[in-house]
Amino acid sequence: MTKAEEMRLVRLRSKLMQAGSGGEWGDVTRACRHFGISRKTFYKWKERYDEHGDAGLSDRPRTPLSCPHATPPDVVSKILYLRQNYHFGPRKIADYLKRFHRVSVAGATVHRLLLKHGMNRLPANQKYRQHAKRWKRYEKPQPGHHLQMDVKFLERIPGTRKRLYQFTAIDDCTRIRVLKIYDSCTMTTAIRFADEVIRRFPSACTLFRPTTAPSFSRSSIGTWSSSTSGTCTSSRGRHV
Repeated sequence: MTKAEEMRLVRLRSKLMQAGSGGEWGDVTRACRHFGISRKTFYKWKERYDEHGDAGLSDRPRTPLSCPHATPPDVVSKILYLRQNYHFGPRKIADYLKRFHRVSVAGATVHRLLLKHGMNRLPANQKYRQHAKRWKRYEKPQPGHHLQMDVKFLERIPGTRKRLYQFTAIDDCTRIRVLKIYDSCTMTTAIRFADEVIRRFPSACTLFRPTTAPSFSRSSIGTWSSSTSGTCTSSRGRHV
């Protein structure tokens, strides 16, 4: 209903109130018969008119005032955040919430919430596109034979000036990852992380392949070999 239609309806109901309250009809029954409504409806509008004036004659929302089975607001905010920042579909959002937040939401419910907030369709530049040729994942047949290592800078914690760095090692066979956060990105930190990977990895590590980060320089690689006492060898190469 447009604003003009709503205002026209309010004027009609206001005229009904005046006609049924001693106006030109002078009688509620005759006024209701003329406007084609029941006496019950007339008194319902009259009660609203006496309490709120002309503002009470407009239609009220038909949604319930409370719904105990409605999706909690914090879950809705998570759904919208995943859609806006990661472009997940309804089923993937439902699986993500169940796996990482232990929240069970049906995929149809997620789709309904996205439709309600106008986020059911992604922009053209964010839609999935078919690839003519799929890239092939770099894999090794034996666990621990080849581990790739990388480091990245994390965002600062609000209110602090300390830098944090995430060191990551991933096995090219099992895709098992070892992650650890340090407050410095130096050769010493890289050596400590390599020892941590060897300690936590379920199988023997044979080869490390670091990235071109400064903490993974050639001199640090040589130090790793001496600190691990021959447990693993190292090789400098391109991260895949």
